[in-house]
Amino acid sequence: MNPAPPTPIEALDEAQAASELAELAAAIARYDRAYHELDAPLISDAEYDLLRRRNDAIEARFPHLIRTDSPSRRVGSAPATGFSKVVHRVPMLSLGNVFAPGEFAEFCARARRFLGHSAPFAMVGEPKIDGLSLSLTYAHGRLLRAGTRGDGSEGEDVTANVRTIAAIPARLKGEAPALIEIRGEVFMTKADFLALNASQERTGGKVFANPRNAAAGSLRQLDATVTAGRPLSFFAYAMGESSEPVAATHWAYLERLRQWGFAVNPLSRHVENETDAPAFQAEMAERRAGLAYDIDGVVYKIDDLGLQGRLGFVGREPRWAIAWKFPAEQATTKLLDIQIQVGRTGALTPVAVLEPVNVGGVLVTRATLHNEDEIERLDVRVGDSVRIQRAGDVIPQVLGVVAEARPAGTHAFQFPRRCPVCGSHAVRAEGEVVWRCSGGLTCPAQVEERLIHFVSRGAFDIEGLGEKSVHEFHELGWIRSPADIFKLPAREAAIAQLEGWGEQSAANLLRAIGERRRIGFARFIYALGIRRIGAANAKLLARHYTDLNTFIERMREAVDPASEARAAVTSIIGIGPAIAEELAEFFGEARNVEALLELADVVEIEPEEGAGDGVLAGKTIVFTGTLPTLSRPEAKALAERHGGKVTDSVSKRTDFVVVGADAGSKARKAAELGVTVLDEEGFRALLTREPSA
Repeated sequence: MNPAPPTPIEALDEAQAASELAELAAAIARYDRAYHELDAPLISDAEYDLLRRRNDAIEARFPHLIRTDSPSRRVGSAPATGFSKVVHRVPMLSLGNVFAPGEFAEFCARARRFLGHSAPFAMVGEPKIDGLSLSLTYAHGRLLRAGTRGDGSEGEDVTANVRTIAAIPARLKGEAPALIEIRGEVFMTKADFLALNASQERTGGKVFANPRNAAAGSLRQLDATVTAGRPLSFFAYAMGESSEPVAATHWAYLERLRQWGFAVNPLSRHVENETDAPAFQAEMAERRAGLAYDIDGVVYKIDDLGLQGRLGFVGREPRWAIAWKFPAEQATTKLLDIQIQVGRTGALTPVAVLEPVNVGGVLVTRATLHNEDEIERLDVRVGDSVRIQRAGDVIPQVLGVVAEARPAGTHAFQFPRRCPVCGSHAVRAEGEVVWRCSGGLTCPAQVEERLIHFVSRGAFDIEGLGEKSVHEFHELGWIRSPADIFKLPAREAAIAQLEGWGEQSAANLLRAIGERRRIGFARFIYALGIRRIGAANAKLLARHYTDLNTFIERMREAVDPASEARAAVTSIIGIGPAIAEELAEFFGEARNVEALLELADVVEIEPEEGAGDGVLAGKTIVFTGTLPTLSRPEAKALAERHGGKVTDSVSKRTDFVVVGADAGSKARKAAELGVTVLDEEGFRALLTREPSA
């Protein structure tokens, strides 16, 4: 039986999103290790892409929830223990994905907005090879070191193996920089893959699942003579560090690579205007099956290397490159039932129960229907034949109904107006698409889920207290609120008597609870399960309010929408009015504050660490007006890179206001409050000072 699908992305609140991002981070890390480090993937590439797309889609809706261990900030896996490590001078980062023309156009638009750039970009399109990324360091033209991507910062030193690959020159032809990192992909052609597997079968060796695994396994042999006997190919396509400029554009750099003796994919194309990319994408999709090697899309890079440098990176991904992947697979099957799930915050989510069908090698039995509006839009009914797709979500989605196949006697689905778990009335707030159970803490589906969230990895992270134990203790009436968890030591003897426990297990659990009585302020806020307050937002709040008493005092003041405290909350970049309203609703309920204080009495809360090192550590900055050379996103990124906090409004707590042309009311308010005002030149000068200055 397949597990039920998660809440649709558009129906997630912030606490749900943060919880799922934690689960995805753990799962993807496990799959990365199996794929990159062990060359033994646990799931198919399609399934892995769906997980990454689910993670990226949640982060796109909740960018302030991005975790420090997020897959979007991590590349590959740690280097294997069988090789020595090699540190990349410039991190080997991964790429974001798009799947449709509109998504590609939005990628280009984001880059233009970041730069304040209006003209379309010239780009380079390169078929996306399915192989193993490699970084080659050349010193005075000679191959010095070769390393796999690993976790992006350091990989495995495979220099001895790479020296056996004929496609990789041991010495660059002609003039070359004193030091340069050249990057590309080791791969195996389809024909070579089939020949290798045939040979492996004859000799009783390992048979590989696909050309990518064959290439990775061949390169990462501890015995270089094994690698030497494998038919490996290499395309060069990128640059890491260079001791001197080698080109002004990426297209010119590819030509330099050819001159130095590298193979560059001959299908790579200079796209004069970004609007021409869809035509090239369609051409590559049509030619894909006939190519000698596997590709799963096309990588598009902004051609101007100067613009690439200005755009930089966000998380693990460059802002100047994107992988446009080929479409996902679809299938048709029968809709057997529509079931309603109730989430931790009471969200009622419809789930399609399907007649099992194979989609891209995976047996699918359930799919998301998102919400009531989506059901009405599709006019989907039990008994219909439906088209499903496994694309942007981990759980497949229903695309539509095969109208001509609809059987007689079907009826439109009536979305329930009562919670299927507790029977409480369901309510739908104005402007929202989600129905929610009004039972709150009286609804078993919500109470247990709130407690499960409280002990989850991103929150209190209590080892041994998982869903099953929370359910058991809740059923026994031992834990009805978070504070009750820290009263469990008084029940040690009773826990030991429960089936499946015993004295040692009970002692281990209570020791784990004791170890979690001390917790960081940000994790404490996140653990409360306030709607829309995920891990990233909790960190922002903890950094601004520093301790629980201040936080409670300011939040109770913020219940008044006209208060200065409410304005201060909304000025925090990443928070905004909607989240401020959720905080006000939480702190406006006396029982919530009582429960929070009860919890605070049984735990010790550590203050959140500051912004870290940097000249702007602990400083709050506001930008206003149009700066001469920096776009607003660039300026914000610079300030945050140096440890500063950027807000949208000026208050007595603001340290610097950076003004440009047409600065307006913020500049006037800064003058009234005596806040230091800087122009762009003064801001840049500030960044060069010592942190203690």
